Amino acid sequence: MVKKERASSPSAIEHWQTTSDSGDLSQLGGKKTKNGCREILKLSFSPSQSSKDHDSSENDVIMRVKSGLGNQTREKSDNSQSFTYEPYGSVSVIGRRREMEDAVTAQLAFLTLVEEMSYVNNYDFFAVYDGHGGSRVAHACKDRLHHIVAREAEEMAVTWTVERKEGGGVDWEKVMLASFEKMDEEVNGVGMFALDRGAVSMKTMGSTAVVAVVGKEKIVVANCGDSRAVLCRGGVAVALSADHKPDRPDELERVEAAGGRVINWNGHRVLGVLATSRSIGDYYLKPFVISKPEVTVCERTDGDEFLILASDGLWDVVSNEVACQVVMRCLDGRMRRKCRGTVQEKRSHERKNGTHVAEAAAVLAEMAMARGSKDNISVIVVGLRKRGGFFC
Repeated sequence: MVKKERASSPSAIEHWQTTSDSGDLSQLGGKKTKNGCREILKLSFSPSQSSKDHDSSENDVIMRVKSGLGNQTREKSDNSQSFTYEPYGSVSVIGRRREMEDAVTAQLAFLTLVEEMSYVNNYDFFAVYDGHGGSRVAHACKDRLHHIVAREAEEMAVTWTVERKEGGGVDWEKVMLASFEKMDEEVNGVGMFALDRGAVSMKTMGSTAVVAVVGKEKIVVANCGDSRAVLCRGGVAVALSADHKPDRPDELERVEAAGGRVINWNGHRVLGVLATSRSIGDYYLKPFVISKPEVTVCERTDGDEFLILASDGLWDVVSNEVACQVVMRCLDGRMRRKCRGTVQEKRSHERKNGTHVAEAAAVLAEMAMARGSKDNISVIVVGLRKRGGFFC
């Protein structure tokens, strides 16, 4: 169940070049050149041939970068129209691991709800799943969890409409708790929601999950494990989730109260095996490892700039503050990759803002590799900034 590391030398050494400005980039590493630019060392690794999650067409690249824009929506209010776009960029890289066990998903307009005062609200779904013991649970979550969340939210919205409960709307904490529980039952092969096939072989596997549901007025984050969501608001990094590490005081108390132990063996691990105290799956580590997520619901403001979702392959070596600083410079065109030959990009829309968030995600992943991350690295950057009627 413990991930194995690969000792591998880089297949290529390249550099990033960032435009110099008055900001402090000393934390980013690298060295300053004569022309006032900063170079950051980038190590690129080719995927192992033993990885079953990469086909032959991907053997000559280390990353897959996706960028996109949400569906354009119009609203008429007092004879005025507003147009909303939710651009995002995602990247997932195998890094120094032998196998790729991460998965990411972005589902634009996955849910439409008619809420209070007949207000129609569209929601986008973004998630990073960090698998362990294999990739099957992470990919099951990628395929299923957004459908479960949508169904739970729709059922709650219908209940509110029929009963006209005070306060109205969707209780997102209840939606996320129920959704994660059903997803856990599916992959563990128990209860009425169990998968028909393959559930038994998945009982020794698991996956963390950090999920963000983004609407026009709210951001909902549900986290189970040690992946993380960070919001940049007014230039300040705001953590929307807390890592579920076995040595976190409240998590340690919970594990021990359930009869388990946290053993410091190459880092703190539940029963000396798993380096996170919450996950989806991991049937044989229950009840010590649970799938209950911590949920944060926050109102959107004009100061919201972007949201970062990433696996611990990034956060183990890059702080929240540095990650936000890097993304801000990418979105403003003040930081870019000098060499792009090792990255295969897929763009659904050739718009400037969409490519900037994809660039930001790629820069973060490559920075994590340059800083020696030993894990798979998956990053999603969601643009939230509003300028002239457009989110970018």
